[in-house]
Formats: sequence, structure tokens, C-alpha cells
Amino acid sequence: VQLQASGGGSVQAGGSLRLSCAASGGTFRNYYMGWFRQAPGKEREFVATIVRGGNSASYADAVQGRFTIFRDDAKNMVYLQMNSLKPEDTAVYYCAASTGILRTSQSLSAYKYWGQGTQVTVSS
Repeated sequence: VQLQASGGGSVQAGGSLRLSCAASGGTFRNYYMGWFRQAPGKEREFVATIVRGGNSASYADAVQGRFTIFRDDAKNMVYLQMNSLKPEDTAVYYCAASTGILRTSQSLSAYKYWGQGTQVTVSS
């Protein structure tokens, strides 16, 4: 499957962005999906994940209550709605897909397919 992330940009603290990830070349409903991010000089970290079918999701503590992941299997899309953005949310954001046997995972190694990343910059 190929993943294409978009929707990044520059916003002020407190603002919102919605990231989109378009999937192609696979059966989207068979994948659980995740969003990860990587800030300059830091390792890539988990942000959010959503199960196949979309009825359950989990989040990193740092974004819980501010970010929402959701998917539209009819459109082969997964989204990350980001509200109340903070400067520490500045990073390149990546979407990822997995056909693993788990319902979902917060581990980078569980994801086989990755998008190219989209930059999010939050200014104070």
C-alpha cells in the first residue's frame, strides 16, 4: 500500500490543523492505521492509532484530549484532527499502516507501510 500524507502547515499556538492520509494499492479496511511524529533531533514517536473499522483509537499522553484520529474506509483515508496546538507539537507527521495480527499498536516496528511525512510548525 502507498500512503500520501498532507495537510501540514504553520499555525499559532492554540490553533488547529487536520492532517489527511490517502491510501492506495491495498485493501484499506484490512489495515490498522497510525500517526507518528518526529521533531528535529528527536526519535520518531507514537501519536495516535485506530483499529480496523474505526471503532476504537488510542493516543499518546501528550496529545490525549487535543487530537482525534478517524478513518473513512469508503475513501481510503485516515485523518488526524489536531486542536489546541502547542509549540511542542512541531514535527514532521507520518501516517503508517499495518496488517498485523494485533488490533492496533503504538510501536513503530509494527507498521510496515509509511507515508512521506508532512511538516507541522506551531509558533508561540
